[in-house]
Amino acid sequence: MSEHDDDISLRQILDHALEAVKLVQGHTEASLSEDRLRHLAVTRLLTIVGEAATRLSSERRGTLSHIPWRQIIGLRNILIHMYHDIDDSTLWQILTNDLPKLIYEIEKLDLPGELS
Repeated sequence: MSEHDDDISLRQILDHALEAVKLVQGHTEASLSEDRLRHLAVTRLLTIVGEAATRLSSERRGTLSHIPWRQIIGLRNILIHMYHDIDDSTLWQILTNDLPKLIYEIEKLDLPGELS
């Protein structure tokens, strides 16, 4: 995979992570659990984040080894194949704690402009 393709995947990760965080702003874990459409939307966005992570070259992931790629990709697999196994408190933790950290790390990379 070329550096350009890696940049596209990283931009997808960033854009979808930002959207997921934005969707839960002003909400609580309980309100997310009660809002089925919002819950489905953030779950889908997290799945896309994980899928884009699978497309990163091993070389690029290696240069960003401080980012927990295995866990991000693992979450994608759980959300797709074992969606009934993720509890709301784990999802909330990911959205409010882990995702902002991921966003911070990727924003430091100064990637090309937003996706359309």
